Amino acid sequence: MNGKVHELLNQQINKEFYSAYLYLDFSNYFKAKGLDGFANWYMIQAQEERDHAMLFYTYLQNENMPVTLDAIAKPDKVFDSHMAVLEAGLEHEKYVTSLINDIYSAAYDVKDFRTMQFLDWFVKEQGEEETNANDLISKMELFGSDPKSLYMLNQELAGRIYSAPSLVL
Repeated sequence: MNGKVHELLNQQINKEFYSAYLYLDFSNYFKAKGLDGFANWYMIQAQEERDHAMLFYTYLQNENMPVTLDAIAKPDKVFDSHMAVLEAGLEHEKYVTSLINDIYSAAYDVKDFRTMQFLDWFVKEQGEEETNANDLISKMELFGSDPKSLYMLNQELAGRIYSAPSLVL
């Protein structure tokens, strides 16, 4: 495996674990505000991000490439509104999309088709993640200022259940 591709894949493991930390922080914010459904939604997001990290981890191991785990930064944002959390989530997903695209581009440059095929799932997943984040923002814009509607949205988000990724390595 090309050195740059290996480095970027390894860095992505740590970026995905950071994403899990970030979404745990979001979950914590909503739990403190009494919005257990939103807290649940972000708790599940955190589980997904941990699984994403492990997919990169397993891929590198399957390719007989070393994995280096770095320290994971503490989320440092302080939020003043529910919408600010949702907007930060969308911005973070856009950032992760850019990271996946950078890895894909590096793999493409060296004709690393196996890595490109592995990343295809993440490209699709990031499209879904950005759509979900945008949908949450739209729903909050529509319903967030009305307590009854916010309650119903919170109940909807409470119904989300965890589903492990179906990517087979």
